[in-house]
Amino acid sequence: MKTYAPNAEKIHIEIDRAEINKNVKVDVALVGDLRAVLRELLPKVKSQDRHEWLAYIDRMKGDVAVRDIQNLPDNGHLYAAHVINDIWRETLGSDTIIVTDVGQHQMWEAQYFKHEEPRTLITSGGLGTMGFALPAAIGVKAARPEAEVWAIVGDGGFQMTMAELATMVQEKLKVNIAIINNGYLGMVRQWQEFFYDRNYEATPLLSPNFVKLADAYGIRSVAVTQRSEVVPTVQATRKHSGPVLIDFQVEQEDSVYPMVAAGASLHEMIRRPNPLEETAADA
Repeated sequence: MKTYAPNAEKIHIEIDRAEINKNVKVDVALVGDLRAVLRELLPKVKSQDRHEWLAYIDRMKGDVAVRDIQNLPDNGHLYAAHVINDIWRETLGSDTIIVTDVGQHQMWEAQYFKHEEPRTLITSGGLGTMGFALPAAIGVKAARPEAEVWAIVGDGGFQMTMAELATMVQEKLKVNIAIINNGYLGMVRQWQEFFYDRNYEATPLLSPNFVKLADAYGIRSVAVTQRSEVVPTVQATRKHSGPVLIDFQVEQEDSVYPMVAAGASLHEMIRRPNPLEETAADA
């Protein structure tokens, strides 16, 4: 990665010595546990005014890095970002733990749900374990029965472990399930859109009626298709004493930004189109 911060002096803190200089050649290598190394380094770092640097970062973000959820006009489309941001606003200040599956919704959760406390996001990270969220959310609720637990899942990953709905009911666990249902394996579909001229192969999904499926287990369930329905549905879900499944039927061809193609440099990232241009195009 010759294009990675070419004018910077690079310091790599790494617990695995074999990873040093593997992808990026660094100037200083510090092998050890990150927490232990930082504890030794921080007392030696002089405090500096970071306002100029932070202002530079804000300018680099511009107006299109993350969609301005609250100010974007409602154009009749329900976006996953709307759903996740509204769940965040409605649960703000409560003891809430989010468990995500793998895919686009996992990225949107990181952008639009603002975690203020550690260990409030449980996710498989880069392991790519589709189907992780539902059984993990059951485990979280069993371990933290006093916490409000939301499983934010994609329609693809959810189908891999949805039989665990039976476990949830049998053990009487109050888990709220938000299905971000766009009818695709969204992360792969996004690559096919950007780089393969929308040649959607093996990404469109045939899903069951999630509302009827949940109803078969005796779980309260509802489908949401309009943004105006999101907040009232979330509020009603939080008041219900048992598990709830919400099928959020969101925009199908929405994409995660920014995106860096395989082998590309960071300065070549694909950024979100201007939200005002998106709105004008939809008008």
